[in-house]
Amino acid sequence: MEFSSKLLEKAVNEMAQLPGIGKRTALRLVLHLLKQPSEQTHFLSQALTSMRDEIKFCKNCHNISDVDVCEICSNALRNHKIICVVEDVRDVMAIENTNQFKGIYHVLGGKISPIDGVGPSQLNINSLVEKVKLGSIEEIIFALSSTMEGDTTNFYVFKQIKDYNIKTSTIARGIAVGDELEYADEVTLGRSIVQRVPFENSLKNI
Repeated sequence: MEFSSKLLEKAVNEMAQLPGIGKRTALRLVLHLLKQPSEQTHFLSQALTSMRDEIKFCKNCHNISDVDVCEICSNALRNHKIICVVEDVRDVMAIENTNQFKGIYHVLGGKISPIDGVGPSQLNINSLVEKVKLGSIEEIIFALSSTMEGDTTNFYVFKQIKDYNIKTSTIARGIAVGDELEYADEVTLGRSIVQRVPFENSLKNI
């Protein structure tokens, strides 16, 4: 792809690094920005810079937040004795959109995947185990994607906490096996939370 401007080429190359964005799509987006008032591009640039420099991760659940403790963890109306374990922040958003879960979350930051070089030590597993050790947690809900990596991660975490007096459950398999949680429709996902089953019952499928 030939460019008449080095500035345009640099902008396209940077845009093309985003997931799912090829060079042609990147060029279309950059040309669109060029047609807009300069303030709009500056607002976008400032928003991205502020997000990257100022965003925080909740020190309790690892969810994305503007402050040290996210709004969910700081909400006294939530049930802090029930923790829903998810892969990333997109899953928190998906479950929150169902309006069916009133506990709190724990974001692992990924799932165990040896083929991708991701092991337990690279995830937020130890901090979850420490919460369980404190003895105030009554139930852990495993809400990872119904994939081999998700099931492996669920089982690993389960082994770390199984000796503690705590209930473990997993979302009902209304979510199709192999599906990513974030793509499930809200009704199905909501029912899966409400109709969760004891985690031990799912071990036969691993």
